[in-house]
Amino acid sequence: MADGIFLYLSGMFARLFGRRRKEQSPYDHLPVPETASWALLGADMHSHFLPGIDDGAKTTEDSLALLRTMAEMGYKTIITTPHVFIDYYPNTRETITNALTTMQQLVKEHNIDIELRAAAEYYIDDYFMQLIDREPLLTIQKNEVLVEFSMMIEPPNLAEAIFKLKTSGYKPIIAHPERYVFFHRDLGRYQELKDRGCYLQLNMLSIAGYYGQHIKAVAEKLLSMGMYDYCGSDAHHEKHLSVLRAMACSRDYHKITGYPFLNSRL
Repeated sequence: MADGIFLYLSGMFARLFGRRRKEQSPYDHLPVPETASWALLGADMHSHFLPGIDDGAKTTEDSLALLRTMAEMGYKTIITTPHVFIDYYPNTRETITNALTTMQQLVKEHNIDIELRAAAEYYIDDYFMQLIDREPLLTIQKNEVLVEFSMMIEPPNLAEAIFKLKTSGYKPIIAHPERYVFFHRDLGRYQELKDRGCYLQLNMLSIAGYYGQHIKAVAEKLLSMGMYDYCGSDAHHEKHLSVLRAMACSRDYHKITGYPFLNSRL
């Protein structure tokens, strides 16, 4: 009797808590790339490579090393995007363009085969709402502006900020939407962002599992739904680039290169 109860309970717990069978991926039959190249993307539009002005590269030597690695992985264009977050990284158009000019000259002097440009990753807060009225924003291209907000708590002025950007002639690009945990309970929220005229930008590191398996699963779901428009590395340091190199030699590579991102037009 005891053995029977034990076997019954073991089976029940196995059904409830056992591993689920891994779903077949459409990429499982594709070969694993032998070389770490992102040449098919051509351009990266989210990174932190300007030295000493945010939580990315600390020195010009760091910046050069990161940019050299990006070029070696096949990138031809980098639009780097320093944080503009008044409480932590109070960057301005001047601080960003000055740092860009310095790095463009150094890239040329060190014969790094890459085009370096800059925009910004704006944090949506009261300061940003005022900034929209005060000066032209730095754009990824034309009128497209990269924005972010709190990962954990939805900003109360999110809808207002999107509306203000749109009525001011800008098109918002929402950075790494898969990382905003308050959207995970209702994936329809992502469609609302699209319906309001936003682009969505995937962090490549999310697909690599760098932020955890839950974020990876959300990113893959949004990919399957066709929600993304751009993808970016969001690279800050060499560890991030090591992840991208490893990812380019895995089947996750096909999830990125098989999707019609807009990066090629940058």
